[in-house]
Amino acid sequence: MRPFSYDTAAELFPAAIRKKKRAGFAYRRFGTAAEAVRFAIEELPADSLNGAYLQVEEARFDQSGIRTLYESEAFPLTRRPRAPVATETNADAA
Repeated sequence: MRPFSYDTAAELFPAAIRKKKRAGFAYRRFGTAAEAVRFAIEELPADSLNGAYLQVEEARFDQSGIRTLYESEAFPLTRRPRAPVATETNADAA
């Protein structure tokens, strides 16, 4: 099995939903798998990512696989900084 290439073209498919009125995203093709992975993780709402899959050549990646590709040390693009977790104290609430 050859190593995964983030430079390969990729296709992102929405979840198969029977409800026609469901808001979500449509099929998208990307020039590189890296762009597709970043879009899926950083731009898609969680409910749209759930059930979607990424097709790169003959390989398919579900939500978990897409997240693994994004979190990999080999991921070539800059990741969006994570928002700091806000903690509210009683003094802040007053």
